[in-house]
Amino acid sequence: MNLVELTERLHCIRDRNDWRQFHSPKNLAMAASVEMAELVEIFQWLSEDQSRQLPADKLAHAGQEVGDIVLYLLLLCSELGLDMEQVVRSKLADSERRFS
Repeated sequence: MNLVELTERLHCIRDRNDWRQFHSPKNLAMAASVEMAELVEIFQWLSEDQSRQLPADKLAHAGQEVGDIVLYLLLLCSELGLDMEQVVRSKLADSERRFS
């Protein structure tokens, strides 16, 4: 599945539930931040080793939070007219230039 297909599916859910009114760039950035905080909470107080060896239930929960974050970022890119694949490729190329 590609990012365009994912975004189209997200738009279907958004439109079916009349959520576009809530999907301003500001709100989507805030929502992604809240989901990131929920991901961070899973790792709070764990040692480095524990964070690398999550039990199955916590690993599944982490996956759900990562999914939430990515979906909000896809919606944010859509609202801002950004091509997620392009901005990620551009940032990766910049990192390769700077850190290689």
